Amino acid sequence: MAVNEPYKMEILESIKEDPITIYHIGDEWWDLCAGPHVESTGNINRKAVELESVAGAYWRGDEKKPMLQRIYGTAWENEDQLKAYVHFKEEAKRRDHRRLGQDLDLFSIQDEAGGGLVFWHPKGAVIRHIIEDSWKKTHIEHGYDLLYTPHVAKADLWKISGHLDFYRENMFDQMKIEDEQYQLRPMNCPYHILLYKRKLNSYRDFPIRVAELGTVYRYELSGSLHGLFRVRGFTQDDAHIFCLEDQIKDEIRGVLDLTEEILLQFGFSRYEVNLSTRPEKSVGDDDIWEKATSALRNALDDKGWSFQIDEGGGAFYGPKIDLKIEDALGRKWQCSTIQVDFNLPQRFDVTYVDSNTEKKRPIMIHRAVLGSLERFFGVLIEHYAGDFPLWLSPVQVRVLPVTDTQLEYCKEVISKLKGSGIRAEVCQGERLPKLIRNAEKQKIPLMAVVGPKEAETQTVTIRSRFSGEIGTIEIDDFISRIKAAIERRTSL
Repeated sequence: MAVNEPYKMEILESIKEDPITIYHIGDEWWDLCAGPHVESTGNINRKAVELESVAGAYWRGDEKKPMLQRIYGTAWENEDQLKAYVHFKEEAKRRDHRRLGQDLDLFSIQDEAGGGLVFWHPKGAVIRHIIEDSWKKTHIEHGYDLLYTPHVAKADLWKISGHLDFYRENMFDQMKIEDEQYQLRPMNCPYHILLYKRKLNSYRDFPIRVAELGTVYRYELSGSLHGLFRVRGFTQDDAHIFCLEDQIKDEIRGVLDLTEEILLQFGFSRYEVNLSTRPEKSVGDDDIWEKATSALRNALDDKGWSFQIDEGGGAFYGPKIDLKIEDALGRKWQCSTIQVDFNLPQRFDVTYVDSNTEKKRPIMIHRAVLGSLERFFGVLIEHYAGDFPLWLSPVQVRVLPVTDTQLEYCKEVISKLKGSGIRAEVCQGERLPKLIRNAEKQKIPLMAVVGPKEAETQTVTIRSRFSGEIGTIEIDDFISRIKAAIERRTSL
């Protein structure tokens, strides 16, 4: 390898596993790389190569390390593949949630407040409210109790949980309150355990299911922050189940059903599912690992979902199921996870009383469906390209007066729409064609045009983004059709 390559030497020194692979082309260019490389640059189809961009990047994402120049490029077997890739890239750019978040006034990250901290604007907050309401309703129907817990706790709590020993680099610095050290929470699990332990539980009480939309804080390097996908403060849709060994399979199946129900509500029906088994370093005896892993596998079989086995890919504290959702472009996003935990119940001495009045340790299951509200919102924006379906759109109807003389009637229309639970607004001050263009740019699903004729006949002329001109109808009929479409979760 070429001399004076300090960065490659740093990588080389950090590699612990064998083998180490080095590729070269001719005698002049050598590369430390997993490979493979082409044997000769003559094998490259130059018409299927594209240099994409040049950007600065901190070495290993650390702003305290040198800034390097990163060159992005791609190579394909033929021009058709390159064209397909370019189209995909352009479509991904059009759907970029960071740009759409600004264009549609959904969210922002304010430099004055700090990187990785999300501000939900009114329109984005409407969608979050819909997500939260749907999430809570579904969980209550599936037998969960909802919780709210503090954002900080004494540092000793995170010492018991092991986070201070194994997760310290991802936690913010401690704060001192009345001579005691406190810590912003990076996880919700210890809080739910404390609530479990507030009383002595019997085997008759199981399963116990608790859920929380809990905001957590994790220290991420500024170079790794990315819109809503990588932030420093986010809200997990967290839940924990305490159950007996013979209840694991049914509880996992119940989580799979709940996961499918929630994801389908938001338009996601294609998943990649992985079952991760015991890693080399782990806690818990062989028998309980085997029972838990079999329960996960059997629940997936009962569900009828195909899945892949990730041998040794489980957490050190238990086996898990990971689910990636597929968006409109076929990209896969890690969202849902189900994890059996043998570690925290032991660390916190979590027990119950069995039928013989003996103290036993229950099984603890961690699970999240959306992963985090911020990340899931980013995925939603890109999945729909900001063109949210009618039921999810922050503004469902924009009323457009032809002239200011129709404003009073427009206010009556708005009042009736809002009174029926329909999210509506009126927009004025421009000529009608521009009002329509602006509504299209803001991706408003329905426009209700009001001119002299509509004001006289107490009607509205409807234009849909999804189906074009609908016609002139009475306002009560318009409201009924909107409510029916929202109920069916279809367009008008």
